[in-house]
Amino acid sequence: MAVKQHLENFDPIFGGLGDAPKFLHPAELDLLLRRSQATDNKQAAHVVNFTLQQMAHGGLYDQLGGGFCRYSVDERWDIPHFEKMLYDNAQLVRVYLHLFQITKDEFFKRITVETLEYIKREMLHEKGGFFSAQDADSEGVEGKFFVWTPNEIEELLGAGDAQIFNFYYDVSEDGNFEEKNILNIKNSLTETEEVFKISLEKLQEILEQGREKLFNEREKRIKPFRDEKVLTAWNGLMLAAFADAARVLDDDNYLEIAKRNAEFICTNLMTGDSALTSCGPLQNPGRLLRTWKDGKAKLNGYVEDYANVADALVELYQATGEIDYIVEAKRLADAMITEFWDDESGGFFFTSNDHEELIVRNKDFYDNATPSGNSVAADVLLKLAKFTGDERSERFAIATLRLAASQISRHPQGFGRALSALEFHLGETKEVVVVGEKGNELEREIHGKYLPDAIVIMSSEPESHSKMIPLLKDRGIIDGKATAYVCENFVCQRPVTSIDDLRLQV
Repeated sequence: MAVKQHLENFDPIFGGLGDAPKFLHPAELDLLLRRSQATDNKQAAHVVNFTLQQMAHGGLYDQLGGGFCRYSVDERWDIPHFEKMLYDNAQLVRVYLHLFQITKDEFFKRITVETLEYIKREMLHEKGGFFSAQDADSEGVEGKFFVWTPNEIEELLGAGDAQIFNFYYDVSEDGNFEEKNILNIKNSLTETEEVFKISLEKLQEILEQGREKLFNEREKRIKPFRDEKVLTAWNGLMLAAFADAARVLDDDNYLEIAKRNAEFICTNLMTGDSALTSCGPLQNPGRLLRTWKDGKAKLNGYVEDYANVADALVELYQATGEIDYIVEAKRLADAMITEFWDDESGGFFFTSNDHEELIVRNKDFYDNATPSGNSVAADVLLKLAKFTGDERSERFAIATLRLAASQISRHPQGFGRALSALEFHLGETKEVVVVGEKGNELEREIHGKYLPDAIVIMSSEPESHSKMIPLLKDRGIIDGKATAYVCENFVCQRPVTSIDDLRLQV
């Protein structure tokens, strides 16, 4: 039903789900992507592919510096509300990344990388935390930092190159935003080639050099105000994005950013020590705090903080094979159950048991601009049950999804993350174990595949980690080669040591 309604709301002309103003809907697009692969739904695949192309071609996307604005005022994605939110970009990175895994289209990889580079450049504290947002205004004027006149571009590029650049990026004397211009891709490369009678190679050179010159000039402008609060839940979303990208793109730099962010969270946004060895021994298990700024953390964490950080640590484990990340994810998930679970009616409260007394303790199930704490909690508990064999985690997850079921049936469009968790629970999930030195070819093969209904377990020390992850028990290498074990519901196929054999099993 949810997929059907999303397909009915699809804008076939400009992409997106619904009319203007158009929001980004990353959870819904991710759900459509999952279903397109699980059921070979070509219409769902088209909706995601076309929408992500259109969004990245519009003014919603920063054509010079990367990153997406909060929403588009118009139906064409051309006129954005210029505010950039950490949580939007974190979620969109993963949808673009996963579409790249499926299509191998370098365009989607480029948007993924440019968005991560924007976060790295503009939204990363030197200690490793991610800032929350950049405002729409600079010098009191909305969009002033981002817009251009034809004369400004001609002065930078010269008349000939500027004419080509302006044609491609929709820059005119009349302007497309308050008599100035937001860069967006109005004409295709092929159309631009034909109009100006130049080769594709030359055109791409002009556009690339033009973007670089405009970006460098723009850096001299006064930038929009940056909200430098570090919010735990949003950092969890972005940590998961960097970990996922590091794994898929085999990028050590992104992996280092993800690991530093995990350390930032456990050293700056926890009371006491966490289970991560980088934060000291597990003596006083830490409680998460909600927000950090200027060296000070405050406010008890909410359920979404615990759920998103635990989920991100699961992603980081799958990128590294370092057991501490699963240990800490499990510890946070257990603390989440202890502190937020409603023993009478089920589900997770938004606030913890020792939070200041409220008239009503709310539970949020609706996946809005960010996924609800209950949706992420159910998702990560299902994954942890697969990793650790802990049936208790699975029981809490199932109870949460059952509680949300009545709301989902009434308004399925509002539960993208919850439905993705439900699919993981009901679908044919796999457990993929790769034993061997990190970076082996079997590991790279698995990381390159889109496997939303699988968990990936990597280890060079399977026996020593098997207490935490039972699937590692008796999983050794064969003939001195990295070895993969592909399992379904803990029943494993024969072990394989070659890529060709692995592809037959996954």
